[in-house]
Amino acid sequence: MDVPDVRRDYTRAVLDERDAAPEPIAQFRAWLAEAAAADPLDPTAMTLSTADAHGRPSARVVLLKGCDERGFVFFTNYGSRKARELAVNPYAALVFYWPAMDRQVRAEGLVEKTSREETAAYFATRPLDSRLSAWASRQSEPIAGREALEQALAAATRRFAGRDVPAPDFWGGYRLRPTLVEFWQGRAGRLHDRLAYRLGEDGAWTVARLQP
Repeated sequence: MDVPDVRRDYTRAVLDERDAAPEPIAQFRAWLAEAAAADPLDPTAMTLSTADAHGRPSARVVLLKGCDERGFVFFTNYGSRKARELAVNPYAALVFYWPAMDRQVRAEGLVEKTSREETAAYFATRPLDSRLSAWASRQSEPIAGREALEQALAAATRRFAGRDVPAPDFWGGYRLRPTLVEFWQGRAGRLHDRLAYRLGEDGAWTVARLQP
C-alpha cells in the first residue's frame, strides 16, 4: 500500500524567544488553552514513551490529568506495561500534537508516582463506570474475550453496589518531572520554530532555539 502524499504548508503562527514565557510550564499552559479553544477534542491527549530495562521502547496515547510547576500527571494501572517499564527505567518522554495549531510539545524527564492522596482525589472525580472499570481490568494482561471482561465488570459492580468506589491500590498516578521541554511551531517552507527549555543543575531554565 502506498503512503498518501499529504503535504501542506504551516502558516498559522510564529514562536519567538522574545514572546515566550521564561519557564516551560507557563508556556505549556498558554499553548494548551489555545489548543483547547481551537479543537476541544482531546487536547490533553499525549504520546507517552517508556523503555524497558534493555532500552526497548514502547509508546501509547494517554491523557494529561494535571500540570503544575512539578510536572505532567497521568494515571494508570500499576500492573500495566508502561508501569512495569517505569519500575525498571523511570525515565520517559511525552509528545503533544495539536494539528489545528500546527504545534507540538515534547517533554523528557524522571517519572515518579503521585501520592495516594492525589490519586484518591482524582479518582473520585471519575464517572462511576470508569471507576468500576479500573477495578475490573488488569491492564495489559491477556483475557479470554470480551465476555470475560464484561463479567469482571459485572462482578465489580456487584461488589460496590450502594457503596463508594475507592481507588484500587494497584491503580494510581505518575508525574513526569521535566528536564527538557521543547515547543515546535510549524512554519512555511518547513523552516519551523523550535524552542528548547533545559533545566540546569541550579534549578534554572535556559531557552535555546534549535534548527528545524
